[in-house]
Order: sequence, then C-alpha cells, then structure tokens
Amino acid sequence: MVHPVGFPTIDLEQERREILNAFRGLMRSTKDRSREDTRMIRKAFDMAVEAHKDMRRKSGEPYIYHPIAVARICSEEMGLGATSIACALLHDTVEDTHISLQDIEDLFGTKVRTIIDGLTKIPEVFDENASIQAENFRKMILTISDDIRVVLIKLADRLHNMRTLGSMRPDKQLKIASETKFLYAPLAHRLGLYSIKSELEDLSLLYCEPEVYHMIESNLKSTKDVRNRFIRRFMQPIKDVLAQEGYHFDIKARTKSVSSIWRKMQVKGVPFEEVYDLFAIRIIVDSPLEIEKSDCWHIYSIVTDFYQPSPDRLRDWISTPRANGYESLHTTVMSPQGRWVEVQIRSKRMDEIAEKGLAAHYKYKESNSDETKLDRWLAEIRDLLENPDVNAMDFVNEFKANLFADEIYVFTPKGELRVLPVGSTILDFAYDIHTDIGNTCIGAKVNNRLVPLSYQLNNGDQLEIITSKKQKPHDEWLRFAQSARAKQKIKSALNDEKKNIASDGKELLERKMRQFNLKVNAENILFLEKYFHQPNSTELYFRIAKGKIDLSKLRDLEQVNGVLKSSVKVKTKEKHERHVYSKINKKEDTIIIGEDFKNIQYQMAQCCNPLPGDEIFGFITINEGIKVHRTNCPNAENLMSKMDYRCIKARWKSQELIERLAAIKINGIDSIGLVNKLTEIISNQHNVNMKSISFETEDGIFEGRIKVMVYDTEHLEQLMRKFEQVDGVQRVLRWDLQEEDSLNE
Repeated sequence: MVHPVGFPTIDLEQERREILNAFRGLMRSTKDRSREDTRMIRKAFDMAVEAHKDMRRKSGEPYIYHPIAVARICSEEMGLGATSIACALLHDTVEDTHISLQDIEDLFGTKVRTIIDGLTKIPEVFDENASIQAENFRKMILTISDDIRVVLIKLADRLHNMRTLGSMRPDKQLKIASETKFLYAPLAHRLGLYSIKSELEDLSLLYCEPEVYHMIESNLKSTKDVRNRFIRRFMQPIKDVLAQEGYHFDIKARTKSVSSIWRKMQVKGVPFEEVYDLFAIRIIVDSPLEIEKSDCWHIYSIVTDFYQPSPDRLRDWISTPRANGYESLHTTVMSPQGRWVEVQIRSKRMDEIAEKGLAAHYKYKESNSDETKLDRWLAEIRDLLENPDVNAMDFVNEFKANLFADEIYVFTPKGELRVLPVGSTILDFAYDIHTDIGNTCIGAKVNNRLVPLSYQLNNGDQLEIITSKKQKPHDEWLRFAQSARAKQKIKSALNDEKKNIASDGKELLERKMRQFNLKVNAENILFLEKYFHQPNSTELYFRIAKGKIDLSKLRDLEQVNGVLKSSVKVKTKEKHERHVYSKINKKEDTIIIGEDFKNIQYQMAQCCNPLPGDEIFGFITINEGIKVHRTNCPNAENLMSKMDYRCIKARWKSQELIERLAAIKINGIDSIGLVNKLTEIISNQHNVNMKSISFETEDGIFEGRIKVMVYDTEHLEQLMRKFEQVDGVQRVLRWDLQEEDSLNE
C-alpha cells in the first residue's frame, strides 16, 4: 500500500488488475484481429504501461487509463484498425516520457512513427503572443497529407479529455471546452463523425454554459416518457408493413443533442416547450449496395402512405451525398397528433458511414471508384496547407472558415435543394441536374437575372437553366466547371464529338488510299500513324478531318503491292539504335563490366552510380551507347516497364577494382566539430577520396550530402557504418544522384 501526496491510500495490486481488465475490454472491442495485430497492440500496451507507470491524472487515477480509453474510442466508436489502436496507446509516450520517436520507429516501423510524431505536441518555443494550441492544431492538420489517422486519434484524445474534464480547474475547463467547440467539434462534423461531434458540442456547452445545459437536460428527462409513447405509436404501422414486405431493418428514435436544441432555441428565439422536433426517427435497412437506393425510396413511399410529408422538407443526401460522405434520405411528416416528425431513411452501409465517418468511408470506398466529395475536401485542405509561412492563428481561421465553406446550397425553379462545391458555376449546376441539360446549356437565369455559363453561384441562388439543341460542350468549359462530375461529363462529351469527327476523317483517308491504290488495312494505318507522328488512329483520323494532315503526300510514299514500306522519310529508329540492336542477342548476351562488349560503348548511369556488388542492367540509349543502371535505380521501373526491349543483362567482373563515385546523405542533430569528425573518417580511417561535401542546418537538425570515390558496395557500407557511430548522427543513407536527363536517355 502506498500514499502518494494528495491522494488516498492506493492498492497497487488492485490497480494492476483493473488496468489489465481495461486492456481486455479494449481487445474485446477490436474486430477482425490477426495474430500479428494482437501482438502489435499488446506490445504497444506493454510499452505504454511501463512508460507511464509513475504518472497519474488530475483525478488521481493511473495515467495509462487515458491511452486505453482513447484506443477504445478509436476501436469502438470510430471503427479504426490495429495500427490506430497501437498509436492511440502510445500517443503520449514521446511527449511525456523518456521514449523517443526513434524508439517508436525501431519497435513499430515508420508508419507508426509518422502518426505518433503528428500526435506529439510541438515545444512551446513560439512568440509569447502566439497561441500554442493553434500551433498544435496546425501541426495536426498538416499531417492530413501524411496520414489522416493522426486527426482521428487526436479527436478521440480530445473526446476522452472532455469526458474527464470534471477534475480540472474551472479556468482550464473553460479554455479546453472553448477550444473544443471552436475547432474540434467542427472538424469531427467535417469528417462525418456525427455522434462524436454532438458529444463534443454537448460537453463544451456543459462547461461553457452549465445552467443552460442542465435546464435542457432536465426538460428532456421530464418529457421522456411522453415522447417514448408517441414514438412507439408513430412507428408501429411502419414496422408492420416493412416486416410484411420482407425487409431486414432496424428502427431507432434519436433525441436531438442538448447543444442542437439550444442552437434551435437561439436561432428561432423560442423556449424549450416550442421546439417541436426534439427527436428523429431513423429507419436502417439491410440492403445490398446495388438496390439500397431503390429500397430507401420505397420505404419513403411507405412512410408517406401513412403520414403527409412536407414538400419543402425533403433532403436527398442519397443522390447527392454531403461533402463528408454522409448519405441519407430525410423527410419531415405530419403525425396524427399534429406534430412534425423528421424521418431519416438509410442503408446499413450509409448508417455506418454516418456514425463512424471517415473510417467507414474508406472501408466502403473500394466499392465505388468515383472521386467522392470527401476526397475533394481533403484535396482542398492540402491546398490550404501549401503556404507554410502563414502564422498559426491565421491558419486556424482559414481552416475554420474552410470547414463550413465547403459546399453551397442552391435551388431549382421548383425549390428543390441542390448541394454543390464552393466556386461552382452554372455548368456545375446544369450537369448536377442531368447530363443532357449540361451538354445543351447556353446560360441561366439566377434569381430572374440572365447570367453566362461562367457565373459563380452563391448560397441560396435559385436557378433556371436555359438550353439549346444547337449547343454542345467546348474545351473552355473545363475552365468553368469545378465539380468532378461536371468535368468528367464535359470530357466525355468532347471525346464523343472527337470520335464523330474522326469517323469523317477515316472515311476521307480510306477514299484517298483507294485513289492511290493503297490497301486499307491495319498495317498501312499503323504505318501512317508513325509517318504523321500521331499517337493513335483516332487522332490521325481527327486531324485529317480538321485538314491538319496533307493527304496528297500519300502519292510520294513507297509501296509494294499496295502495302506501304519504309523509306528515307520514315525514321522509326535512329541509325545508332539500329546499329546497336543488330549486334545484340537479348536472350543470351550479358555485359560484363570491365570487358569489351562487341565494340559497343557502355558507361555507368549518373542517376544511380552503380558500384560493384549492385544488381545492374544495361539500357540501350538513342545515341550514347549503353547506360548501366542499378536494378533499384529510381528510373529502373520506368525503363524496364515501358522500354523493356531496350534493356539487356549486365554483371560485374569480380576481380575489378576501380574507384567509382557514390553519394551519401546524413541526417542528425547538429553539434560542434561534427563535420570535422565525418571528414576525418573519410580521409584518415578509410583513405577514401572525397569529391564534395555540403551541410545544411535548420533548428538544430542537419542534413549532409557527401560524394566519395569507393571501390564497391562493401567499401561504401563500411564507410556508412563508421558515420552511424558518430554522436548526433541519426540516419545514413545512400543517395541517388538524379540527373535531369536520366529519363530522356
């Protein structure tokens, strides 16, 4: 038994059992775990327990309960996998304990290190007037481009902190709750984590305006029984029909969150008693992907058979999902008691996306290859992050604005709501309605005012599209369109138009070929593609139809019995290439470095500088003989996949000892005399000739690039091992010297 200062007597053995029980609860919440996943989570737990063993939270409980709880939120409430769970367990180790990012990488790999790095708060070394939390938030958002799981785990961390905020000082409670309401709740909303967003808002309201929170909570409790009776009566006839028709379904009634009720009271200026839509009925149908939309609409018709819908309260998020991936069909109907009731209809898949947001979105993404609106938003966030010079608070304000400025709401002439990306034009709206309307659009009336195709839409605009049968898409339309849907439809229409024109060109070419006694066959068409430098037959026919190709040249081409043959005018290969190819048998020949190869010149490629011991191959260039590359050269995949016919086997002559150029990149923590130590290793210990050395230092971290002359890979690796032993050096890598012309050989 121990007595830490300020805390009552603690039974450590009992605590240990409770910690293990909490961990077992976490493991039970994880699904589809492999043995490898279990080992990784267990290893992360063991490391976290050891690292946090002497730490306690403000409440007095062992600190390890916090990472376990965060991991459980990731698993149970977000549906994240083993990597995220392990990172959640470790998320405070680097910031608060002796464990380093390098320790994390050594035990769990680079991916876990990247996530933990993103979760680790940056040091408080900024200007005193800057908000440290803003810098932390900016760093977290920057990691969206590296790994979105950083943001999801951070939200889980914030949610648990809010759930346990009661043990903090009132001033701390207010600060953290305000931050949560300002940044984290909108972020959860944007990522589709609706239940987490609602809880963050409710908890923020609890600490920012406790009287309001308790008043609404008390009213909800006192009206609970009446509400439940009403819901049962309302749902019963719908349940009966759905069961008769053989649907597998679940019906839930969800009371609106305290914060959303408070928002409605403020916006409408009404007391609690006059907020009528306190709850929503949710119908979740278990349907296959291919029929889930039609099932949802059929259930909509069943609901509206019993209850009269409000024509202007239909929200079709199935045909047009929201930017965060949310899909559902919402309608508001009138009950027999004279109350409006919101009904939400969705499939099981849609419900999982609505509940677990981004994690579920990526789970189901494979079944839908189209770019989603969530992907579009993530791309926009990356654009926002491209300016690294903006200060933290400006960044947060820009990001905050972006959270809500992602989509605009516009209306058809009949009042139907349409949701489009910010910056959308008339064309985006036209294609959102129907492809044919988009293709024939010549303009629009916006709020009864005539506007051109390039007009940028504003929230609340009402549009009437004007079409003409004579209209067709033009190339410049691609500049006006913002949505992926509109751009794809325009490109498709332009391609169709091109094919129609190409068919005229094909007819023209065939007529001309017969005139010059040429056979119309695949061999001759392929010849003409190369002769006129066209990538394919469609482009050839299109340019002929547009008058860009002079068909009178056909009479000057050499032919034998109607088949076109190569002439001096057709240069399919350079003379050098043909000369080299004629000497090489690709199946049997191997270049042995250090020996003559059929009097053909060969040399080491500068992009990767192969050394004896490297796996290599030869590449026949257009006019520089054969270049020898490493098989793991940055350009090797491109050369071997696209131009395999120009690649040849190569190997080293074992006894050869010739110095060759190699490059090394060194990263680490800067210290006095470091460069001297490295140069001393090069000159004294290994008798290696140094060609060049350069170092750059920023905020105490250095990156050095050294070019040396070595005999082979073993010689190079010995040198690199010596560098690794120098204090402060964190990583030593072989550096590929990419020359600009390496891909144009």
